[in-house]
Amino acid sequence: MVTAEELAARAQEVGGSADLAALLAHLRERARPLLERMPMIPEHKSVLTMDGGFCPDDGTALTFDPWSPDEHRCPRCGKTWRGERHNWSWARYQHLWLAERAAHLATLAALGDETDRAVAARAREILNAYAQRYWRYPNRDNVLGPSRLFFSTYLESLWTCNIVAAAALLRASDQLDDATTRSVNQVVEEAATVIGDYDEGFSNRQTWNNAALAAAAVWFEDEELAQRAIEGPTGLIAHLVRGYGRDGMWYEGENYHLFALRGLLTGAGWARLAGVDFRDDQRLADRLHAALLAPSLTALPDFTYPARKDSRFGVSLAQPGYLEIWEVGISRLGKSETEDEKRDELLGWLTALYTNAEPPSLELMESYLHEAPISRVPFPVARSTLSWWALLEMLPELPASEAPWEPRSVLLESQGLAVLRRNGRYVSLECGPQGGGHGHPDRLQLMLHADGVYWLPDPGTGSYVAHDLFWYRSTLAHNAPRLDGESQPPGNASCECFDDQGEWAWVQGRFNDFVRMVATGPAYIVGVTMLAGKEDHLLELPWHLAGRGEVETPGRWVDDELPDEFVTRVQRFVPDAPGPVVLSHLEQHARLTAHLSFEGALLEMEGPGLPGEPERARFYVVRALGRNPRFITVLETHRDQPAIRAVRAHGDALEIETAAGVERHRIGGSEWIVEREGQDAVVLRGRREQTSPFVPLLEIDPPTPVSAPAFRVGGPPPLDGTVEGFDLSEPLELMLEDQYRRSEDAYPGPHDFSALAYAAWDESALYLAVVVTKPDLVLRPSTAPPLRLDNDPDAIHSDGLQVYVAPARRHSGDPAGAPAGYLIIPNEDGHSVRASTTSDVHGAAAGGSVRGGWRRTEEGYCVTVAIPWPAGAYPHAGGRVGFDLIINEMLPGRLRRVGQLVWSGGGGWVWLRGDRQDPARFGILELVG
Repeated sequence: MVTAEELAARAQEVGGSADLAALLAHLRERARPLLERMPMIPEHKSVLTMDGGFCPDDGTALTFDPWSPDEHRCPRCGKTWRGERHNWSWARYQHLWLAERAAHLATLAALGDETDRAVAARAREILNAYAQRYWRYPNRDNVLGPSRLFFSTYLESLWTCNIVAAAALLRASDQLDDATTRSVNQVVEEAATVIGDYDEGFSNRQTWNNAALAAAAVWFEDEELAQRAIEGPTGLIAHLVRGYGRDGMWYEGENYHLFALRGLLTGAGWARLAGVDFRDDQRLADRLHAALLAPSLTALPDFTYPARKDSRFGVSLAQPGYLEIWEVGISRLGKSETEDEKRDELLGWLTALYTNAEPPSLELMESYLHEAPISRVPFPVARSTLSWWALLEMLPELPASEAPWEPRSVLLESQGLAVLRRNGRYVSLECGPQGGGHGHPDRLQLMLHADGVYWLPDPGTGSYVAHDLFWYRSTLAHNAPRLDGESQPPGNASCECFDDQGEWAWVQGRFNDFVRMVATGPAYIVGVTMLAGKEDHLLELPWHLAGRGEVETPGRWVDDELPDEFVTRVQRFVPDAPGPVVLSHLEQHARLTAHLSFEGALLEMEGPGLPGEPERARFYVVRALGRNPRFITVLETHRDQPAIRAVRAHGDALEIETAAGVERHRIGGSEWIVEREGQDAVVLRGRREQTSPFVPLLEIDPPTPVSAPAFRVGGPPPLDGTVEGFDLSEPLELMLEDQYRRSEDAYPGPHDFSALAYAAWDESALYLAVVVTKPDLVLRPSTAPPLRLDNDPDAIHSDGLQVYVAPARRHSGDPAGAPAGYLIIPNEDGHSVRASTTSDVHGAAAGGSVRGGWRRTEEGYCVTVAIPWPAGAYPHAGGRVGFDLIINEMLPGRLRRVGQLVWSGGGGWVWLRGDRQDPARFGILELVG
């Protein structure tokens, strides 16, 4: 990522810097095993499965060891496991590790002395080995975008970035021969074609795709590709400006913030060589500084990031892969007076990570495998133990900061996260956007970290392919309110008030009809959660408290229920007398006391523990039924005796009796007043201006849902796999390219894959006959062993149908009613079908069971079924119902389906669709009498 002239200058800097010289020595030591023997290059691509790479006994991720391709050790139980699926998982990291090592070796060759020249030969050997194999890896059975080596495009991009970096460094140092150059040309051209075929918009993964395309553009001096990757609608600049909000935080939360930021800095390095230097545009430089600073604003007191949205839990920000981001970022910011002021804040943060953070337990990261195989022993980080990227770019010495890093209370406007800090205590409230596909239904979630304990944690997310993903993506798994026993619907919250006056601070957030207020003072925290409804609803507020605890209020527990597949041992507390219920929890010699004031019930139950913890965890749920229920909670953390003696609620006033006297809190619609004996009242306001959602003045082309007739019949058709009994005059056609959702290959055409469907109805059911043109029929037997690929039903990886019916929308922009969806697969007996409800059907939406039959035809197959009407649909002549039909395509020799035809209009990609369909996309069936 540097020129020959810059390499020569950098070599001089390395020789004159103690930190850089020590890092060079570290890289030499890390490279020694690579010189002693050629590492193994996998002969197969990586395939994602539920069980590959995890211990069968306890579910722990197996240790990645680059030198052990067939035996994989569990770090928890110590057992060693073998098997094809574990090897597939190992290949994922091995491919990435090898590309990273090629860049590592090339950096040594370019910046070292004559004794390091031998490493260039090993780097070239790795590059040539992949050139010999790259076309053998099949671009199929992918999960998220085309890929030869992996199962997702972004991984191919990570790999490509390091491959091109290695080749570029060898070329700049005059150590790349013509044969290897031709090999690299062939591999990078194909990789860029694969990556460029898939644009993920404003996903964190697309940042890495852009970085890889920018690297390929520089390698080939391709101006058109460079412009697309850097300046295109979803290019690097757009990601910096739109993906990172005004507060600097990536919209998908801290975990993906850091992942995307490394990709952005990598891409920006290539962009500079293409003639686009982000530092030359003050707007871009300011946003980059904000992005570098943002994780310090939300960091927990123990220097881990809060596991918001789809984040890993308990990850230290002092991971070497993260330190390197700040090292390179600080170096990139430049040395002008303005930039020096910005750098100083970052320098204080980075210095705090090096000096104040506990040595982290290393995490296995796809973008940083320098220390593999990693140990569970805490790793003492230093500038001298980073990777080849730091040797190329970090400052020779880390300048001293003018002031030490001091965390402060802050409202991240774009993220909608309010953080209230005081004397090592951290309180936050989620009151912003959900955060895209990686967001959780946890609006108005409360987090608390105090006295060294993460008392109210956000659990983040464990494995994407484990079933407990559905738990961690539920409202019940968070300290956030929910309504009527269901997770929160998608949507954004807003911060209505935020005020920090030093000793006291508060925040008020709103989500739909929920309002949550949190006020923090010297000794305790007060929270109020309210529902402003027009009719009775069941309001529930979970409390996931750390440590061991008990209810101090006299009373007894009785058995109760809370319907949820992950919850067991539900009990309800029956107090001996009315009044607040007091909970007390102990963890690490610290104690949390919670005073709960409510008119309803307190439940205790067990659910999954934090990600990675096999033990189940107890938690509480406060619930109340009504139009305007309200929960008041006072939280106090302490190591000695508690300060609070009593809590009394009177309407909108709250009295808290402490050892120092009585403090009164008056709660208004947009203010919070604290009255203390002998002191002036504290008035907290900080009303925020609310931005109305954008509504266009004129919608030129309003979307018109596709429609078709369903003809009334006097009696049910035979449903024997023929079209007998159906009116064939106006079929539903599925044979256009824009109705096809593809995977790796484009639509093959109507002669290879298409369908005609015929619809009929009576008061008892909707009848369908679907005639599919497809030469090779691939059916998944009902007795086949589980695929264990991911959380989606195995039956989607078979030829078959997905059918959806819902009460119709009144207007095109309205959502459809609660849909009933069915996954229908022909059985191998040649005449019967089996059906199951799709995973997006909840409650009683499905009205009954599907019946029908099928048979083969000369050009494919025909399925005839009766679909029961869903709840809320009342069939009558002239009526309408929401409807969609999807036909899955499977081919021989594959693990995963190839694509789908979608009646309402497909387009795009099949990945991550599962058996689900957005009701807003449904078409309309007109019920003709």
